[in-house]
This record gives sequence, C-alpha cells and structure tokens, in this order.
Amino acid sequence: MKNVTDSFLSLGHWPSAGSFGFNTDILATNLINLSVVLGLLIFFGKGVLSDLLDNRKQRILNSIRNSEELREGAIEQLEKARARLRKVEIEADQFRVDGYSEIERKKWNLIDSTYKTLEQLENYKNETLIFEQQKASTQVRQRVFQQALQRALGILKSCLNSELHLRAISVNIAILEARKELRD
Repeated sequence: MKNVTDSFLSLGHWPSAGSFGFNTDILATNLINLSVVLGLLIFFGKGVLSDLLDNRKQRILNSIRNSEELREGAIEQLEKARARLRKVEIEADQFRVDGYSEIERKKWNLIDSTYKTLEQLENYKNETLIFEQQKASTQVRQRVFQQALQRALGILKSCLNSELHLRAISVNIAILEARKELRD
C-alpha cells in the first residue's frame, strides 16, 4: 500500500516534464500491481467469503436433511406398498382360479409406480443439490468480486486528492502534446 501512495505522491516532486520517464519494466510493475490487488482481495475478502460459505453450507445441509426426510417418507411408502403387495398376494391365492392375471397385473403396476416414485424423489434430491451448489458458487463469486471492487475503488479514492489529480492530468496532457509534436 505504501508503494502505491508513494508512486502517486512522487508525481508532485518531478522537477520538469523534460525529465519525465516511463518505467519500461512491465514485469516489475505488473507484479507489484498484481501483488497489491491479490493482497487486498485476500485481506478484505477472507472473512466475507468464509461467512458466505458457512451460510451456504448450512443451507445445503438443510437441503440434504430435507431430502433425507423425503427419502425416509419414500421408504415408508415403499414399506406400505410392500404390505399392500403382501395383502394382494394373499388375495391372489384366494382368487387364483377366477382372476390370477388381473391380480398379477395390479401387483406389477404397484411395484412400477413405487419404483418410479422413488426414482423421481432421488432425481429431485440430486437436482436440488446440484442447483444449490451452483447457486452458492455463483453468489459467492459475485459477492467477492463486488466487495473487492468496492474496496479497491475506496482505497484509490482515498489516496487521490484534487491537487494530485490535477497534477496527474497536467502531466498526461503534456505527454500527449509531446507525442503529437513528434508525429508531426
């Protein structure tokens, strides 16, 4: 942070525009800028990110618990269906001569509908988990980016005052005029 403010403050100590020079070492300047930005993101975004992740984790755990409750309900339905199946089988033995084929068809329809219900509940649980994970990931990314950007802008605004801003504009205008004269 000190390097950033020193670089802005050093603009006021230039003896003249004729001795102005560019730092052509792109790797050094980019590494410094990148390290400052990453440091700020890690320092300011760490607590927010962990809070967001904890909240999202609780929501996902609640979704998993709800899905498990739905699964238990489905298992209860399966047990009821099995009890009904046993009852149907007993009735089948009693009415075997009259309607064996009809009872057999009911039995398989009942089994098929129960398995379809279980498959639908399992698919719903999986889709819910995937959706919640994607939603959590997207929200965390958006919130971290937004907060990092706001903090970076706040730091930049606090480092610039009107005098320093006007000096930077004057230097940039002089550079542009010098380039224009070189082209002509």
